Amino acid sequence: MRGGRNMLRLLIGAGIILFGVIKFCSSAEENPYTGETQYVDLSAEEEMALGAQSTPVMLNEYGGLHRDESAQTLVRQTGQRLVQSSVAASAPYDFKFFLLSDESTINAFALPGGPVFITYGLFARLQTEDQLAGVIAHEIGHVIGRHSAQQMAQQGFTNTLLTGVAVGSESHGATQAAAVLANLVNMKYGRGDELESDYLGVKIMMDAGYDPEALIGVMEILAEASGPNRVPEFQSTHPDPENRIQKIREAIEAAR
Repeated sequence: MRGGRNMLRLLIGAGIILFGVIKFCSSAEENPYTGETQYVDLSAEEEMALGAQSTPVMLNEYGGLHRDESAQTLVRQTGQRLVQSSVAASAPYDFKFFLLSDESTINAFALPGGPVFITYGLFARLQTEDQLAGVIAHEIGHVIGRHSAQQMAQQGFTNTLLTGVAVGSESHGATQAAAVLANLVNMKYGRGDELESDYLGVKIMMDAGYDPEALIGVMEILAEASGPNRVPEFQSTHPDPENRIQKIREAIEAAR
């Protein structure tokens, strides 16, 4: 009896994993802006809806829009110039640009479908408009790279695999080991997305007439802000700023 139950559990677990693999692989498509095959199960319209729904949440979390109207205008105009002068102009997304009030957090991020945010904490550290363009171009790269949608699909696939392992195995150790491995794989995908956005950001900057070398200055600002106690790269979703600088230099050379 026990052997029969074990076999049934293994078959159900294998079936869950097989279903996850088939579903994930069937979502493959080529991204026209990167030329890469990626796995996404959201349409552009669904991405924009998700971004629009999440925008008020992000505004609330970071203290709303900064009161400096001239700075807000600079962020918005820089973003619009980057979009209108680059490959992003042909993307089906609704790009909007926001300067957030938060002065203590040093961050910039993009939501699916087009909303791009930069905190005043980061904005105040930037020294030139080209550096601002570098930050925004990188985030535009995340949007047209469909990285949020890709990570959502990846996380869904990972969860399905973990469910299959948990159902098919009585061993808590096996389930725990699978969870750790899945987390490391997902972090690797995150680092890859950051590097791809750096590459796209360089091209977007150059198309709009900005100096791509300014993106290196942004990395130096981020490295200084993160301090000496950075998490090792293999435990982080973001590549080390020093490693990104080398990749950015390579991207600049390739784009010239």
